[in-house]
Amino acid sequence: MDNALSQPVTRMANRFRGFLPVVVDVETGGFDSQRDALLEIAVAVTRMDGDGVLHFDAPVLARVKPFEGANLDPRALEVTGIDPDHPLRAAVHEREALDMVFKPVREAVRASGCQRAVLVGHNAAFDLSFLNAAVARCNHKRNPFHPFSCFDTATLGGLAYGQTVLSRAVQAAGFEFDAREAHSALYDAERTAQLFCTIVNRWKELQDLERDHVGLPIA
Repeated sequence: MDNALSQPVTRMANRFRGFLPVVVDVETGGFDSQRDALLEIAVAVTRMDGDGVLHFDAPVLARVKPFEGANLDPRALEVTGIDPDHPLRAAVHEREALDMVFKPVREAVRASGCQRAVLVGHNAAFDLSFLNAAVARCNHKRNPFHPFSCFDTATLGGLAYGQTVLSRAVQAAGFEFDAREAHSALYDAERTAQLFCTIVNRWKELQDLERDHVGLPIA
């Protein structure tokens, strides 16, 4: 393989201990992953270029039909603006939704030379709990995500910018945030990916500056 093509694979596989960061955002019918419906899931795969700079792909979205017996809290639906029964929602059952979002993740894991994906989310434990609950309900055997490890941009945003709310952290990082689009899995995944990549890349810039200052070679 041409070295220019193999270098990003080596960089990504070595950067996060063999994990590929993949941004996930879910919209739900409540806060209880065992009882409340999963209504939307979006994933944005990250990729690393030959200079070690992190980028992200456009998110992939699946709208999900509530599983049988799922709870739908009217207060949660009011926040998200989701009508689970809307005829134009084009929702699919959980198994199909997981297949839709897992496919590009598995492909990216293979292409990057990583071992598996690690979920990146804003308050990531929430997204991971709903993802794991859906996987368990469907008995899905090809989940590419680590079952408990995750990267939380609420924590990273607090560290980098002193902001733990997604909108404020994104704005502190120098980007716009449209509150009218918030609580859409597609939009929130894109903004979370933007925030995560910006923080990771800024850390790399600071490391490179330090190496230049002390005269060490840049990896």
